Amino acid sequence: MSKINIVLHEPEIPQNTGNIARTCAATGASLHLIRPMGFEVDDRKLKRAGLDYWHQLDITYYDNLADFNQKHPGATIYYFSTKAKNLYTDVQYPDEVYIMFGKETKGLPEELLHENPDQCVRLPMREGLRSLNLSNSVAIAVYEILRQRDFADLKTAGELTRFSWEE
Repeated sequence: MSKINIVLHEPEIPQNTGNIARTCAATGASLHLIRPMGFEVDDRKLKRAGLDYWHQLDITYYDNLADFNQKHPGATIYYFSTKAKNLYTDVQYPDEVYIMFGKETKGLPEELLHENPDQCVRLPMREGLRSLNLSNSVAIAVYEILRQRDFADLKTAGELTRFSWEE
């Protein structure tokens, strides 16, 4: 069974994490949150951004990066960073994959990136800009993985409310 695991290392903005939680609920991805975080999980802004999907989430919390690594030895992890040399589209993501994103103000620790150069990937963007919004970056990454899997287990056709596509 294939599984996408979204890992947020020390997220700071509750609205971003709430949006990412909603992406997880919509796609079946699991959410992993590594402390410290810049908010409490019961934060009103976090709940509002995730809407009413919280009961559909598979979410796990970790005390720190060492705690996460200890609980997932041998995991295939791709580190998303503006500092990476490789493009996110150059990767063929395995069935069980963890995609890790850093805090909004600093990204992932450079030591972590330096230790894992082949697993560091980036989203292309114009020169001179710092970064994309965290929740947008996560959504782009998740949907690339899903695209590679032909959107397995997801509803791919929508329905009109008042009309039928056959008319």
